[in-house]
Amino acid sequence: MNQIKISEKECKNALVKSGICGVDYALNPYIGCQHGCVYCYAEFMKKYTNHNEKWGKFVDVKVNIADRLKEQIKKVKPGTVMIGTVTDAYQPLEKKYRLTRECLRILADFDFPIFIQTKSDLILRDLDILRRIKEKEVGFTITCADSEVEKIFEPGASSLKRRLEGLKRLRDEGIPTFVFFGPILPFFSDNIECLKSVFERLKGIGIRKIYLDRMNYLKDKQRRINSLLRKRFPHALPFYQRVIEREDEYSEWLKANLASALFDFSFDSEVLFPPERNLSVAEKDDYKKELI
Repeated sequence: MNQIKISEKECKNALVKSGICGVDYALNPYIGCQHGCVYCYAEFMKKYTNHNEKWGKFVDVKVNIADRLKEQIKKVKPGTVMIGTVTDAYQPLEKKYRLTRECLRILADFDFPIFIQTKSDLILRDLDILRRIKEKEVGFTITCADSEVEKIFEPGASSLKRRLEGLKRLRDEGIPTFVFFGPILPFFSDNIECLKSVFERLKGIGIRKIYLDRMNYLKDKQRRINSLLRKRFPHALPFYQRVIEREDEYSEWLKANLASALFDFSFDSEVLFPPERNLSVAEKDDYKKELI
């Protein structure tokens, strides 16, 4: 992993009102993330920092966030807290700073419901606190069934194997779990065979709830993604270019593949990207041929 600048900062608030449906507050112990995901949607956060480094090349550690939470939680209306909306609260730095753990402990003391989404099995370290929280839901992000591809797109995150093992452990502990399958990587995990491979593995560990999303930021991340593809997967570049040029058609094609792949499974699934428009049968056939 390339060198990342780590800075210790102080924050004014721990809890921030959230606009996410079903979530009252967001809590982010870090700004930036060591996972270095090529497609990261949270790059917009850089404008709120004084960093010259590129997004993914720095992490600000909110060293006083637990103290702020202790003060703030006594004053705010109880509500659901999502931990890690623009960062991964269990990125490697959490092993040292333990900020997420301390905040989780405070939330447990005040009986606040929590919602966590991560790519790290470090969350298993905090099972003792999670057991104390009455209302909780914990999910892992997965983007591809091919662990080698996933490692290239998400170089600092836990391996696919460790994520699946983490999910199983959480389920065995009786903790409500879900999988966020997204962004589904064009070319690598969007065909029916790859989708079914992911679903089979999730079924095997007893996962019931799945959220599905496409890569929504190709245009914004085009330079970064194309650079990676040129180095590692040059044969995928034409496919990505067609996805960018024909977003509507790609969305419908992917939705059709998801419907087909999910047919033999009984997941509680939700597709998060909306339909753009209905394609004709001829358009679908033409587009399918292009993507093969």
